[in-house]
Amino acid sequence: MTSNAQITDGEPTIEELEREGDIAADFLEGLLDIADIEGDLDLDVRQGRAYVSVESDDASLKAVSDPETVQALQELTRLAVQNQTGRFSRLILDIGGSRDARRKELEKLVDAAEAKLDSGSTQASLPSMSSYERKLVHDIAAERGLVSESYGEANARHTVLRRA
Repeated sequence: MTSNAQITDGEPTIEELEREGDIAADFLEGLLDIADIEGDLDLDVRQGRAYVSVESDDASLKAVSDPETVQALQELTRLAVQNQTGRFSRLILDIGGSRDARRKELEKLVDAAEAKLDSGSTQASLPSMSSYERKLVHDIAAERGLVSESYGEANARHTVLRRA
């Protein structure tokens, strides 16, 4: 069996990430058209990842901005990009500000964990979450001077916080 996958060493270049964004935007525009949802796409490269956001004043966008739906659409979009580039994509999709909303939810989880630490616990475990969400938790924890580590495998992978 042969593969069309390209093997690349190291992190993708800015140009490769911009191409990922373009491919993702084309794919998402097609999906939005099928669903008859209006949306403006914005492409960016952030922290070594293509970042695509969909914004609209149209209330129909709300139907696909639930975090679980965004996660599923992100995975489909990553597969579409991988199909075109031959490389795994770490693309991030944001629909209707869902990523900002999720970050605020994660900040509340870290608040609760920090309160647990303040009350004498040596560590506080957070629920299982995606790698992107764990990365956000690690960033939030670092901003607050907390130590964070991830434990577990696959869908059971979670973050544990403790004081430095």
